[in-house]
Amino acid sequence: MRVAEKTIARGLAGALVLTWAVATTAQQPAPKPTPPRPAPAQHPAPPHAQAPQAPAPQQAAPVDQNPQRTTASYGDWVVRCEVTAGPPPQKNCDMEQLAQVQGQPNPISRAAIPLPPKGEPPKLFIQLPINVSFAAPLKIVADSKDAGVSSPFRRCVPAGCFAEFELKDDLQKKFRAAAEPGKILYKDAADRDVAIPLSFKGFAQAFEALLKQ
Repeated sequence: MRVAEKTIARGLAGALVLTWAVATTAQQPAPKPTPPRPAPAQHPAPPHAQAPQAPAPQQAAPVDQNPQRTTASYGDWVVRCEVTAGPPPQKNCDMEQLAQVQGQPNPISRAAIPLPPKGEPPKLFIQLPINVSFAAPLKIVADSKDAGVSSPFRRCVPAGCFAEFELKDDLQKKFRAAAEPGKILYKDAADRDVAIPLSFKGFAQAFEALLKQ
């Protein structure tokens, strides 16, 4: 019986301890709830504020497509140059002489020497109206005593008919030394002789200026 009484006494003592713990807990006031912290104020973005934008890429300046032209006069000859935008830029030069009839706006002849490519001889081109005869060659005389040089017409286009002469050293010397006005001689479509003045005044200076371009 003592064993049982000890067991019941232990159980009763445990129950008393448990009851006292429960009572003590019930008598303690409930902890006050922690008041909520106010949320940090949010500042709205300005109505027109925007994220910074990267600067727009700069566009390259437009290239001027209009050719640049220069002219220089030497006696009765004019050296003309025209530079066109590239890449690469290109420069074209020639020397020319125009013959006009007084009172008429259009020239009746054009003598032109383009700047020759390196390693090639210069050439003289004569342009005339399209009413020429192909049966007879075109002739250039430097003065009244000159037998002249001849060349057939090479081609005709709506702008005129063309003959060409290779300016060899002996012909260049003749034109440089010419003191009198020369002539362009040919026959028109009606087989009539036509003579157009060709001046060599300033030829040497213009030719040297052309070759320096």
